[in-house]
Amino acid sequence: MSANDGALKLTVRDVPVYPDIHTYAEVLGELHIWEGDGWKAESMSWKNAAYIASNLSAMPEITFRGPDAQELLSRISINNVYKWPIGKSKHLVMPDEHGLIANHGLAIRDAEDTFRQMAAGSWPAYQAKALGLDVEVSFRDVFIYQVAGPASLQILERVIGKDLRDLPFLGIASVEIPGADTAVEIELSRIGMAQTLAYELRGPLEFGPAVYDIVYRAGKEFGIKRLGWRTYVVNHTEGGFPQMGCNFLPSSNGDPGFAADSEYGAGAGEPIDPSVAAGLFTGSIDPQNVLARLRTPQDVNWSWMADYEHDFIGRDAVLAASQNPTRKTVTLVWDSDDVLDVFRSQFEPGEEYRHFEFPTTPASPAGGHADLVTVNGESVGISSVAVYSYYYRRMISHATIDLAHVEPGTEVEIHWGNFGGRIKHIRATVERFPYLDLPSNKDYDLSSVPSGVTDSPAVAI
Repeated sequence: MSANDGALKLTVRDVPVYPDIHTYAEVLGELHIWEGDGWKAESMSWKNAAYIASNLSAMPEITFRGPDAQELLSRISINNVYKWPIGKSKHLVMPDEHGLIANHGLAIRDAEDTFRQMAAGSWPAYQAKALGLDVEVSFRDVFIYQVAGPASLQILERVIGKDLRDLPFLGIASVEIPGADTAVEIELSRIGMAQTLAYELRGPLEFGPAVYDIVYRAGKEFGIKRLGWRTYVVNHTEGGFPQMGCNFLPSSNGDPGFAADSEYGAGAGEPIDPSVAAGLFTGSIDPQNVLARLRTPQDVNWSWMADYEHDFIGRDAVLAASQNPTRKTVTLVWDSDDVLDVFRSQFEPGEEYRHFEFPTTPASPAGGHADLVTVNGESVGISSVAVYSYYYRRMISHATIDLAHVEPGTEVEIHWGNFGGRIKHIRATVERFPYLDLPSNKDYDLSSVPSGVTDSPAVAI
């Protein structure tokens, strides 16, 4: 915690200390809100109101500038960055030489020779050095606030004091926030992980608490909730956004060069040793099976982003997987009676089944979790974190499964429990992906959203 000379006397990294928030947790090496306004209210927020989340502020923004900056991102990404207009965001997917996802995340093109990466790992910085390219790499601590839900646009218009309807999906605009330091440049982008109307605010970390407080106070009129990490993965799972660190692990963790790099990598000198994974990885699949915790772009339904007209690391492997696909990611809806059996076992003699923590098990981020999925006793795939959707009153998960079993209505079994322990076979049904059946951000009808502009935009109190 640190003192603040302004109205906010106490902060935790990039959020103010509010007397009604009691639970914080260390996630990604930084303290974050764990539970803000209660996980049920938070789970409903992006359906009936809005949330503000600071969960992505742990990782620095990385800028790549120089004559080879575009070449760098082209060499390491499946995307065609040469068709990337200035001032637009893009989801870059970066495989390793085996075609496994080493890194992915949002990136922005600011100029012909300047790009930024948000909330993702330092794999591109390492590759700039490993490939010997003429690229200047710099890091900046930033706040990233996601404001999502049907009321998000009204809230941001109330905060900023002007109409924001012209900002397209994936678009970026510089904005001023009355009540915050007007000298600081704050970036607004229409993007988010809720699979509904959503935006992000970004700027220098030291200005974050003031901006967070202004948005939160302005949003109270509209029912805004403070979303913590406890509930964060629910929106990824409902919204159909597989996430590195949450649903799977980056393969870069096992790259010897990256692991040994003291500047951008772990600096430990060795990749992750499967023999020590038993204490790190959960689920019914053997914890020493690291590959079960990794994914290809095809596995997570991202092959459509690949452009094979350019050369990139892992191109042949990614191309082969797309030409001969074997698996894809679907939503599994778990049988409620079988889920209740897990709870029932907690009150019976003998070894109980692994319990569920609501709303996610294991607790977020949990990218190392992997449960076996079978049909008639035969392995057909891998299920990741178990998520209780309070909105649908169902347990759901993302599962990467064989193409023969991906049609909605297909019945499978999830082997729930830790490897070597008691296993509950939970029946599940393949359902729509994404599971959330609300208008998406890209297609959201902004004319249906009442204006949030008033004569007096929100200010800090």
